This record gives sequence, C-alpha cells and structure tokens, in this order.
Amino acid sequence: MDEPDWTSGIDQSQASVARVYDYLLGGAHNFSADRDVARTLEAIEPQARTIAAANRAFLARATRYLAAEAGVRQFIDIGSGIPTQGNVHEIVQRVDPEARVVYVDHDPVAVAHSTSILAENQHADVVQADVTDPGSILEHPTVQKMIDFEEPVGLLLVAVLHFVPDDRDPGAILAALTAPLSAGSHLVVSHGTHREHTGEAVRQVYRRAVAGGQATLRTADQIRDLFAGFDLLQPGLVHGPLWRPDSPADVPENPERFWFLAGLGRKQ
Repeated sequence: MDEPDWTSGIDQSQASVARVYDYLLGGAHNFSADRDVARTLEAIEPQARTIAAANRAFLARATRYLAAEAGVRQFIDIGSGIPTQGNVHEIVQRVDPEARVVYVDHDPVAVAHSTSILAENQHADVVQADVTDPGSILEHPTVQKMIDFEEPVGLLLVAVLHFVPDDRDPGAILAALTAPLSAGSHLVVSHGTHREHTGEAVRQVYRRAVAGGQATLRTADQIRDLFAGFDLLQPGLVHGPLWRPDSPADVPENPERFWFLAGLGRKQ
C-alpha cells in the first residue's frame, strides 16, 4: 500500500517535537520514532497524555477569552503543531468568521496538514518558519498580508519556549516578536517547569532522540520574566489547569503535577 502524501520527504527515523505531541494527543500523524519517544516519556511520567491534553485545553481557553472577551480578531500561533481538535482558527472564527489566524511551525508534517485543512479558509494560513528566527516570521509575506500590526494581535507560544535553549536567548526572541505589536495585544505562553526527580530524565530523552528537542525547563520567575512589557492578567502565572478553568470539576486534585506554567499578558 502506498504511503500517504504527508510522509513524502520526511526522515522517519528522527522524532520531532510536533509529532511526539501529536501522538500524546491521540493523533495519527506520527512515525515509529515519535511513538518510541512518547512511550519513553510515558514511562517517566505516566500522566504525559493527560498533561498534553491539559496544555491543549489551556490554549483553547486562552484563545476563547481573547476572541470572545478581549475582542482580538487576529492571531499568530507559533509552534502550532499538527492540527487536532480545537484549532485556533476554529475557536476564533466561531466568534467572528472573519477573524484572521496565521499558524507558524518548522515541522513539515505540521505545515502540510495545516495547508490542507486551511485550503478553503481565506482568513487563515500557515507559514513554515522557526521561532528562533523572529524576522523570518514577522517579515514573511503571509504574515504581512494577514496581520495588521496597527491593531491588537494575539501572539500564542504554547509549549514552545522550553525548546529554546538559554544560549538562543528566549527573552530576546520574545522581545523581537512582540516589538511590532500594538497596545492591547496579548501574549499567551505555556512553558515546562522543573519537576523534582523526573525533570532531568525528560530533558535527556528530548536531547537524545528528538530533532530540535533541547528541552530547558525553567522556574516560575524565569517564565514570568518572558512577559516583559506585558501585564499578566488574573490569575497570573499558574499551573495550566488552574488558568481560568471552565468549571471547578476541571481542576485536578494535584495541579502542580502538570509540569507546565501558563499565563496571558496584555501589552499596555
């Protein structure tokens, strides 16, 4: 049987961050190498799938807030990954069908699938670029066409910045990405944080086996510093399930076990 087109030209022996995440979310667009990494992560952290789902749920809640309550009508989702349920354009275009979304990812599988599902959507598009090269994102013709930087923008970096090592200076990258944003723009970030005993094991798995997977877990203070120039909105920087849950029943018994901190800031 012929392989589907999305496998064409992909090095299937090398795992990728986007495809490992896709597997943990229950997706089908991953290879054996990705599944091997994900299963290793599950052996270290049995809640890996639950944590991935909680991170995705945070993205949905933050995006819904921006569209429905903050009135944001254009979005840049960097490190958007392989499309799954609850994509940003689906959430915001339920509020306003003409809300604009640009997805950005460096993984070719993520870009190929995004291109396919957005083929008939004139208000959403995808760009292949890397977060560590802000200029390639901001100056891309698609971004320039879709995004009006004179109006508020929702900039989303969910489960991305912990894959930017310290020597690439994530603070400087964010400063470059947010510099052209107008007042009233918002920054959404979730970021892996330290876990006693298991954090180093997870970091080593990504370092050894995943392309671009040099994971850097950071403290709450370090993650809070990434919001420089933005006012953190309530409830501040918290473990993901605690960020504006839809109901008390959605908060797990031990939210501090969910590895990632999440926040949303507004530019003054």
